[in-house]
Amino acid sequence: MPLVRIDLMEGKLPEYRAIIGQVVYDELIAVFGVPKNDRFQVITEHPAQDFIFDPSYLGIQRSKDCVFIQVTLNAGRTVDQKRAFYKAIADGLHERLRLRREDVFIGLVEVSKENWSFGNGEAQYAK
Repeated sequence: MPLVRIDLMEGKLPEYRAIIGQVVYDELIAVFGVPKNDRFQVITEHPAQDFIFDPSYLGIQRSKDCVFIQVTLNAGRTVDQKRAFYKAIADGLHERLRLRREDVFIGLVEVSKENWSFGNGEAQYAK
């Protein structure tokens, strides 16, 4: 059910991008209980002039390694689950890539179940 968009500045190796995708996928399963094999991700690199972010918004010092992670998913997770997800992603990327936690920007977009079609022109989750 989740659709994950990962955006970062160009110049990272394919393995680096793959690890970001894997960490997000693993934590979707571990924290949110997403079914295995429910993996839909788009990872995009951008030229520096097209990847714009404030380097110190909310007192968080961001570097050129900043990564945007947007997850569209079914509504219904608690605030505590969301906090655990954010922390797990930041910690996982720090452990696996030495990516600074300050450089992990995550946004969740919650939708109702009837807003998905996984193919065949059908709304598989609609009641």
